[in-house]
Amino acid sequence: MITTVITPETEDISIHLPSDYIGHEVEVRVYKRAKLVKNGSVKKTLRDAGLWGALNLTEERYNELQQYAKDIRNEWERDI
Repeated sequence: MITTVITPETEDISIHLPSDYIGHEVEVRVYKRAKLVKNGSVKKTLRDAGLWGALNLTEERYNELQQYAKDIRNEWERDI
């Protein structure tokens, strides 16, 4: 897998692929990255990131995942 971040200067981008990629399906994604706020990072939820519908989450399942994430974070804080 090849991952890179670029800042395009025009509307066109050219991609050079390694020879072992030829003849295989490749996935190309282009999206605008979130900017960081000077006094901290941008806090995003699945809903903010636009993944709510892409993951086919029900409201109930979304809330379960959010609670699970909170529970896991609380585990980090406990004394062992």
